[in-house]
Amino acid sequence: MSQATRLNKYISETGFCSRREADALIAAARVTVNGRLPQMGDKVSDADDILVDGKALKAKPKRVYIAYHKPVGVTCTTERKIKSNIVSAINYPERIFPIGRLDRPSEGLIFLTNEGDIVNKILRSGNNHEKEYEVVVDKPLNKRFVERMAQGIPILGTVTKKCKVEQTGTQSFRIILTQGLNRQIRRMCEYLGYEVTKLKRTRIMNVTLSGLKPGQWRHLSETEMATINALIANSGKTEEHSQDAPSTRQQPKQDVSQQSARTPAQEPRAKNPGRKQEDNQGSRTNPAHNTKPGAKQRSQGKPYAKPATKSDGKPFGRPSGKPSDKPKAKQTNGTKPNKTGAGSAPTKSRVSGTLSLKK
Repeated sequence: MSQATRLNKYISETGFCSRREADALIAAARVTVNGRLPQMGDKVSDADDILVDGKALKAKPKRVYIAYHKPVGVTCTTERKIKSNIVSAINYPERIFPIGRLDRPSEGLIFLTNEGDIVNKILRSGNNHEKEYEVVVDKPLNKRFVERMAQGIPILGTVTKKCKVEQTGTQSFRIILTQGLNRQIRRMCEYLGYEVTKLKRTRIMNVTLSGLKPGQWRHLSETEMATINALIANSGKTEEHSQDAPSTRQQPKQDVSQQSARTPAQEPRAKNPGRKQEDNQGSRTNPAHNTKPGAKQRSQGKPYAKPATKSDGKPFGRPSGKPSDKPKAKQTNGTKPNKTGAGSAPTKSRVSGTLSLKK
């Protein structure tokens, strides 16, 4: 009995479709396992009866590992709608896909397979599997160029890992990488003011391009696969084994002693959006504190010129010294005097949550 594996992976390994397409089939209730509709993430084995649209899946094909000399102009994609796709270029009778990629203007060695697990084990830079390239640039090289390329170049929000670089000619060099950022070598050269005119990958791990002309491919031998399996035996296939992300190289650890020595005065104040900010209202609306010319005064919805009043109707602060033009009306029968006069318009007042008009 085979080891239990996720349903989408199992379907993909039979060559029926990709994992993403298998997920779509499962979500559309087109897949059954032992007569029932499965859930995403369910695990199955060869002992289970798996049907797609009521038809049984084919038996899992034999593992395929291909070394291909990709010529310039071939695109490393499985999308059939792209005429230059690598799958159509090889025209292999079974479903295969490339391990990694080479830019369309580049040529050289690339692996193709029908096994998904091996892909990330080879590609993750944290696994430190070597890939060797021969590069030609548009102008003469110097010692400084070789040194800087080997030490690492800032591209794509990170710094490339240290690598081996050897000048092989006036305008050519050999470089060995253990990571594979997008257009990495071209971007590194561009940063130093050079343009790549020719790029060829000549080796992946223990497999070389020897004997393959552009457009030719061959199956990897049992000896080559034994060596590859030994090299990837302790390799991871998850994101944790990739050291290319900027967050893993450009975020130094904070000193714990400095963090613990922070005083309460340095601690940021906790925000309380529900609290009415009335404590400093006077200072915030005081024009003396506003040093920017033409700046608007913050008045919390009240005119700045109108002073606050006490509950007894008297203003805060010192009296102005000017006698009032109108005598204050005495309050009688618990009602407030009408300040607007007898012929004034009615005023609005809110009593117990209802709006009423009052003359």
